[in-house]
Formats: sequence, structure tokens, C-alpha cells
Amino acid sequence: MGKLVVISVFVAALSALLGERFINFRQRTLASRELTQNHLPNCFPLKSLGYGSEDITVLPNGLALVSTGLKYPGMPSFSDDPGKIFSIDLQDSRIKPVELRMTRNFDLDSFNPHGISVYIDESDNAIYLFVVNHPQHKSQVEIFQFVEEENSVVHLKTISHELLYSVNDIVAVGKESFYATNDRYFTHEYLRLVNFLLSQPWSNVVYYSPEEVKVVSEGYYFANGINISPDKRHIYVVDLLDHNVHVLEKKQDNSLIPVKSVAVGSLCDNVEVDPESGDLWLGCHPNWKILLNDPEGQDPPGSEVIQIQNIHSEQPVVTQVYADDGSVIIGSSVAAPYGGKLLIGTVFHKALCCDLK
Repeated sequence: MGKLVVISVFVAALSALLGERFINFRQRTLASRELTQNHLPNCFPLKSLGYGSEDITVLPNGLALVSTGLKYPGMPSFSDDPGKIFSIDLQDSRIKPVELRMTRNFDLDSFNPHGISVYIDESDNAIYLFVVNHPQHKSQVEIFQFVEEENSVVHLKTISHELLYSVNDIVAVGKESFYATNDRYFTHEYLRLVNFLLSQPWSNVVYYSPEEVKVVSEGYYFANGINISPDKRHIYVVDLLDHNVHVLEKKQDNSLIPVKSVAVGSLCDNVEVDPESGDLWLGCHPNWKILLNDPEGQDPPGSEVIQIQNIHSEQPVVTQVYADDGSVIIGSSVAAPYGGKLLIGTVFHKALCCDLK
């Protein structure tokens, strides 16, 4: 009888815990949120980018670099081809993606690009492209030199480290130094859902340089996109499951000090920064449909673009710039503005170019 009581109490406690975790999971993933269409004018899909354009960054001259073909655990993939990097000249009215050529000293067959960042060396204007890569679902960072005249990249270095165990995004701050987000605590594919169900603040930001590697910020539920302010004084970190963008001050020793957070009300992914206005542009997932893995169903994941103006002021302005229920574009992950145009990339679907109002 005593054993039966113990078992009954255990089952009841476990059921209560699982129920509480599921309710928390629904809240964290905005399961009940509905989306109203909010389209921009003159949107059209970009050729050659039908299998994802997870991250996009734009150079000062209007040349956009795009990572494509990400195969991410738990997310659908509609192509068996390796990932690629494309360029798009936004000053060219054709807005035509062109695949970058890569040197043969790099394993192209296992290339699985995720977040990207660019560092421009002011001493000689050399452009370094940093790419988060997941060959065989591992995490490492590739450093390339971008040769614009040849539309190619030369592989320079592969970086792996025990602290870079689940890298999502990256922001370069030197020729071989960067900040990176680790989005998950459990990295095994079969434990992926555990991260979401537990929803614990175990995600972090790591600083890497050849001289030191260290965790510089932690306590995130799902640290995702990361970028830097135009004056290089602040780092922005997007917490997808906390629905916030965190502002951190970058110190001389490369440590990060929390300053504030700004609520965005969506599951935001990558963040781009307008170099002139300092505005933040976020590609977001409106609700939990992106996690349900049913992009071809009757109710596919939607897309959302959010802009944050005056983020360092006492009253930042958060604006929904674009929203779609999945009928046009599925699973937006990045939004990059340039010259009155907006590029919207996705995890595994097509990319759009729209006119900004």
C-alpha cells in the first residue's frame, strides 16, 4: 500500500511538472498569438534563394552577402545540396543573387552556413567574412577573405572551441575576433525539444580571439541574433524565447555589461543594424508554428519584420514593418535594409525584396 501511495504521488507530481512546463512552453513560444497581414509594396522573390537565406548582411557599398541552405536540427530542409554564399548588388536594378566562388582548400560538401558577419580592416579595406558552419551538425566558425572583384571568397581559417558548442550567430570585431551566441544548452539532436520544454536561461554569449576565449554574457533562454552598434560601443543580443533585444556595453577588456532590454513581442531571430540611423531590423517568427515542423501544411509558419528606432533612448520605438501568415513567405529569420529596399530572408524558404514605404 505504501509503495502504491509513493508511486501515485510521484506520478501526480510528474504530471503537474509536465503540465506546468507545457504551459510555460506555450507562453515562451507565443502559441496563442494570431497574426494580421501587413505587407510592403512591390515585394518579389529572389531567384536562386528558394532553399533558405538564413542570414544577410550588407556592405557599405550596397553589396549584400547571404548564407543559404542551412540544415538545422528539427527544421525542414528541401535540398540535399551543400550550403552556399551569395552576393546581391542592391545598387543594380536587377537585384540578382550571384553565387560566390570558394577556394578548393575548403570542404564544400559539408558546408552548412548559419549566421554571418563581416569585418572590414580599416588599414587596407580588406573584407573578412565570418560564417557559422555546422558540418555534421557540429559548430565551428569559418573565416574567409572576400575578393569583391572576383566575386569569390578565400578560406583562411577554421575556428572550433569547447565554449563554441551551439553557435547560432556571430558578430566580427577584428580579423580573428568575434562575439558569438550559443543558442542551446543541450546540443544532441534528440534533446533539442528538452531545451524548449525546460525553457531555462542557460544560453550565453562568448567572446573569441586568438589570445582568449570566455563567456561574457549569460542568462538567456535562447540567445540568437547578435550585432554591434555603428559606434562599436554596444552589442545587441536577441533572446528569441524571452521576446527581448538586450543592449550590452562593450568594455575595453571585451567583457559585456547589461544596459537595458527592449521587448519586441515576437520570436525574433537575426538582427541587422542600419549604419547611418542605428536602427535595428529584426527577422522574426510570430509564434510557435516555426517549431511545429509543418511548412507544407494548411497553416504554415508566418513571418514578421520589426524595426527598433532610438534603442538607446528612454522610449525606443518598436514598429512592425511587415507581417505575413505564411501564404507569401515562411519562417523569416533576417531583415536587411538598404537604399529604400528591404531584403527578407528565411530559415528554409524563399527570400523577398520589398520597397520600404
